[in-house]
Amino acid sequence: MDTDLPERSHAMKLLLALLVGALLSIPLFSIYLLNWDRQTQSETARTSISEGWGGPQTLAGPLIAIPYDAQVTETVQENGKPVTRTSVQRRELFLAPAALEIDTRVKPERRSRSIYEAVVYDAEVSGKAQFRLPADTGRLGVDVATLMFDKAELRFGVADPRGLKPANRIVIDGQSAAAQPGNGLAATNGSGFFTGLDATPLTTRPIAVEFGFALRGHSVIALAPRAGATRWTVTSPWQHPSFTGGFLPEARSVTPDGFSATYKISNLALGTTLVSTSDSAVELRAPETPYSRMSGATPTSEAQVGLIQPVDLYSQVNRSVKYGFLFIGFTFMAFLMFDVVAGVRVSAVEYLLVGAGLVLFFVLLLAFAEVIGFTPAYLVAGGAIIALLTAYSAAVLKSRKRAGFIAALLVALYGVLYVLLSLEAYSLLIGSILLFAALAAVMYLTRNLEWGGRRAAPST
Repeated sequence: MDTDLPERSHAMKLLLALLVGALLSIPLFSIYLLNWDRQTQSETARTSISEGWGGPQTLAGPLIAIPYDAQVTETVQENGKPVTRTSVQRRELFLAPAALEIDTRVKPERRSRSIYEAVVYDAEVSGKAQFRLPADTGRLGVDVATLMFDKAELRFGVADPRGLKPANRIVIDGQSAAAQPGNGLAATNGSGFFTGLDATPLTTRPIAVEFGFALRGHSVIALAPRAGATRWTVTSPWQHPSFTGGFLPEARSVTPDGFSATYKISNLALGTTLVSTSDSAVELRAPETPYSRMSGATPTSEAQVGLIQPVDLYSQVNRSVKYGFLFIGFTFMAFLMFDVVAGVRVSAVEYLLVGAGLVLFFVLLLAFAEVIGFTPAYLVAGGAIIALLTAYSAAVLKSRKRAGFIAALLVALYGVLYVLLSLEAYSLLIGSILLFAALAAVMYLTRNLEWGGRRAAPST
C-alpha cells in the first residue's frame, strides 16, 4: 500500500519542532519541582540527623550584669485625674569587656542516614577578657553608689544550650567559679549560662576573666561580638568553610588540611558603648544600596563560619535543568536540518520521543546523584541517554553516519553543560556563544531554502 503523504513545507517542519519543544517545557518544569521537593526532603533529613546533637551555634559574651534599684516616676489616671506615683524597680547595668580574645577549635564529623548526610561538630572554646568600669558611667543616669557589685553575674550566651558539655572553666582574678545554667544574653535569645561574682574591685581596678567550655552544633558557628576590641580565632580541619555574616575575617587560610580565620572587631564598628542599661542584641544599620533593596538582605552583627558541603548536588541539578531547552533546541535543530536539507522526514512522534529521552536525563541525574554523587551520576545518565538516542537516531535517520553525528552532538552538549556547571561565573558567556554559533549554523545551512514552498519531487 502506497503511503505517500503530502510533503510539509519547511516552515511547517520548523513550527512542528517548536511546538514539540514547547510541549516538553511541562516535564522540564515538573523535574524542577521534583528537584525542589527532594532538596526539601534532604534538608528535613539533615535536621533530623542532627536533632539532639545541637543546632547552629552562636556565641556571645561574656558580659557582667550588675543590679541596681532605680526610682521610676509615672503618671496614671485615677477617677479622671492624673496621679503621679514613684516606685523602685530592680534593673541591671551591663558591662562589656574592654578587650576580649576567643579561640575556637572546631572538629567536624559527617553523619549519615540512608542517602542523606549532615555535618556536625564539636567545638572547644577558650578565651580571656578584661573588664573595667568607665569613668562616665553616671551619664547613663545610674548612680554608681546604687550598684550592687556583690550581686553581679558574669553571663555567657549560647544559642542552643543542649549542645553544652559538662566540662567548663571560669577563672575570675585567679579564683575558679562554677557555671550555672540559664541567665544567658539577648544575642542568643536568653540562652546560655552564668556565674555569680563580686564585682566590687571594678571600682578601683580591672577584673580579669579566663574561661573555657565545649559544645556541640552543626553547620554553622557564629560569634555575636560585644567588646571594646574583640579578637576571634577559628581553626578546623574542615576544607570547605564559608565566611558570612556582618563581619569577615582579617586574615584567613584555607588548605587541604583545613582552615584558620582571625577576626578583629572594635566597638566602633559595632556602634555600641562598653556600658549600657540594656542587653539588647546589637543591630547593624548599613546604608541602603540598590543591591540590598533588590536582594532584601539585612545586616547582621554576627561573624559566621559555615561548614558547607563541597558539592550541593541539588543546586547543580537545578542549574542543569535550566539548560534543558539548550539540549532540546540543539538536538531538534540537528533533526530539523536532516529533515529540510537531507530530505529525511522526521515526524512529530519521533521529535517527542527524542525529547522525552533528553528530559529523562535530568531524572536519571537526580536519582543517581543522591546515591553515587553528582559527577558519577552525570557520566552514568549522560552515557545511557547518548546510547539510547544514538540507537534510535540510526533508525529514524536511516543512517549510522547521521546517528554518529547525533552522538557527537550529544557528547559535546553534555561536555559543555558540565563545564557550564563548573564555571558558574562564565556560564552566561559560554551559553550565549553557543546560541550564536547555533544560529549562525542554521542560517548558513538554510540560506537557500524556500521556507514557504514545497520540495521538488526527487528525479527517478
